Amino acid sequence: MAARTIIIDNDYATLQYLEDEKIVHHQFHQFIYGQAFRDVLSTGLDVMRQYHATKWLSDDRETAAIPVEDSQWAIHEWQPQAIKAGWKFWAIVMPKKVVGQMNMRQFIKQNADQGVTVQVFTDADEALAWLVSQRIEQIMETE
Repeated sequence: MAARTIIIDNDYATLQYLEDEKIVHHQFHQFIYGQAFRDVLSTGLDVMRQYHATKWLSDDRETAAIPVEDSQWAIHEWQPQAIKAGWKFWAIVMPKKVVGQMNMRQFIKQNADQGVTVQVFTDADEALAWLVSQRIEQIMETE
């Protein structure tokens, strides 16, 4: 795994693009909501579009439940655009807090119902390894 481009790096989150594997990777450093949350996802979506990325790694260990307004935005505005951009594989490192885990289950179901292959992890390295092992051809074979 060679080329990593850091796109956002602040108190709330780091967003990077792993060029060799076409993976968008965010890591939330603390509870995030509102414009900071939307900026990370929107910027990641721009990266997906620009580089034709199909994989996303969410490291959400340090966050909690997302506020309803942000959840609705993610489900109704961001998600359809990400899927249209080619999003196929999502690895999630679940929040440590139970309330955050419950919130993430809603996102997991929504995206899985729309055809995104989702796996849940407790370790970021394992999540990355799984994403690297996924190939777009695997999806095409099952269609």
